[in-house]
Amino acid sequence: MLETRTTARRFAALGALAVCGPLLMASSPSGSVAPPPKQAEAVGHGGAVASVDADATAIGLEVLRRGGNAADAAIATAAALGVTEPYSSGIGGGGFLVYYDARRHRVSTIDGRETAPKAFTPTVFQKADGTALDFGTVVSSGLSVGVPGTPALWDKAAKKFGTQGLDQLLAPAQRLAERGFVVDETFAQQTSANATRFAKFPATAKLYLPGGSVPAVGSVLKNPDLARTYGILRRQGVKALYRGEIGEALVETASAPQTSDGTSVYPGLVTAKDLKAYEALVKKPVRSEYEDLTVFGMPVPSSGGIAVAEALNLLEEYPGDLGDLSDVDYLHRVAEASATAFADRNRYVGDGAGTPVAELISQGYAAERACQLFDPDKAAPRPIPFGSPDGDYDACAQKPSVTQEAARDDHGTTHLTVADRWGNVAAYTLTIEQTGGSGITVPGYGFLLNNELTDFNFVPLTAGVPDPNLPAAGKRPRSSISPTILFRDGDPYLALGSPGGATIITTVLQVAVGHLDRDLSLVDAIAAPRLSSRNGATADAEPAITDGPTGAGLTSLGHALKSTAEIGAATAIQFPDNGPGHHGKQSRPGTRGPKLVAAAEPTRRGGGAAAVVTPSK
Repeated sequence: MLETRTTARRFAALGALAVCGPLLMASSPSGSVAPPPKQAEAVGHGGAVASVDADATAIGLEVLRRGGNAADAAIATAAALGVTEPYSSGIGGGGFLVYYDARRHRVSTIDGRETAPKAFTPTVFQKADGTALDFGTVVSSGLSVGVPGTPALWDKAAKKFGTQGLDQLLAPAQRLAERGFVVDETFAQQTSANATRFAKFPATAKLYLPGGSVPAVGSVLKNPDLARTYGILRRQGVKALYRGEIGEALVETASAPQTSDGTSVYPGLVTAKDLKAYEALVKKPVRSEYEDLTVFGMPVPSSGGIAVAEALNLLEEYPGDLGDLSDVDYLHRVAEASATAFADRNRYVGDGAGTPVAELISQGYAAERACQLFDPDKAAPRPIPFGSPDGDYDACAQKPSVTQEAARDDHGTTHLTVADRWGNVAAYTLTIEQTGGSGITVPGYGFLLNNELTDFNFVPLTAGVPDPNLPAAGKRPRSSISPTILFRDGDPYLALGSPGGATIITTVLQVAVGHLDRDLSLVDAIAAPRLSSRNGATADAEPAITDGPTGAGLTSLGHALKSTAEIGAATAIQFPDNGPGHHGKQSRPGTRGPKLVAAAEPTRRGGGAAAVVTPSK
């Protein structure tokens, strides 16, 4: 276990915090900015935060120390990630929150997904001949920009669940943007990978390519424009974006993006009326059962809650105890379950009332699909055909025959998990879609615009088959975001999530099952090598799988593997006293609060940051 007392030293390195007034981070006495240390695991009481970034985790933890609850800390952490993880989050994007209110014993979700402008039609991404526009060209343009949902989600979460206002909660992130953060290897790599398109937009180049170069690892990057924007939001509230000056600048930027070389890109269609019409939506979670656990996930337009539930149901139907299987047989089952869930996701899941959620997550449907498709000794041919979630299930019905190719989904996302001493829990995933979003920064305001509308299918996946994810006015594109909270006997046991586009679903599935069924500690379940089979011709797999006997074994079963350096970047919090053999007594609200295990990636994305308020000795 990594040492948890570094949390206290982190603040000493950053300098003293103000005793009174809004929470503000400070630089060290020498005036330099010290990068906080990271730890992958922390155990203790009083609350916990796990994110991909140490600055953000430190800010969320201090909110908990000062009496804030899980909603307060989640918002403050997310605002900080908008500074240090700007290519994955920020007020120009959206996200999904799953929240457990311990006092009411209720799980709710907030849908902060970006929406399509009123001017959008099902053919907006098509040429005159009905073929799709070039994807990469659309991404780095105004046409990809949807109405942001993140500020509205923060506002709704603060009012519905929190104890503090945005004025107080955004103060630490404002200070972080002013003083700057230390550039790490991941940030430098992501900047380098996007340097060509960042250079195309003057405001982005000025901010993220200072002097025309990628910021050096160890240098300090400041964002005074974003600090000013957070200040506006603190004073005026989120109406400054949806009805005020920030929104006016957003619309102007997206509708006529300025380029460094004078070339034109597709104009955006977001209007002031679109901003005014936006609402973050409180929704009932997707609820399913796995073994002795109740699983809560996001509803549509996210496919995460549905796909994770279906995959878990399939794993229950497949023969063999997951804990007793070899790595090859275990990952074979994970791959088959994931690919089957994606076949159904691509056919049936989209924004609107037409998704057959209850059937897709039913055990009867999983039993039918398992009998139709699963062979313990051979991978099903890809793409796997979608099923018929019609409520009439024959355990060995005739195999379906209509198939669809895998849909596109990208990776500009980050996840945080928070729990407080009262037992409230937040699993929150934010996104601006692709790493770096549209590449377009709003001049003078310091935030990138999303390219979320490219999550719509540009053309129907299969001719003659209804496609629920075509664009339309006011519609929200399908997502794979999967913040998840699992309960045992009515008490929270595990909360988790991950970035990674469509690989989010497969990452959440493997972390959960690795911990629950493979007898891995939470941090080891996060660290374990991952595979992502999403019903395409090949499955992504990390080198630890592809380069060894496990990869050879999977290949012999018919899996075509593609080596991928990293898949996902999960964070999670566990309530160990609510595990098997316990009765949840420690999870009841109290001064110390429940015992918590917070975990983050040891190495992916340079390692995450987990911390608790009061570490165990």
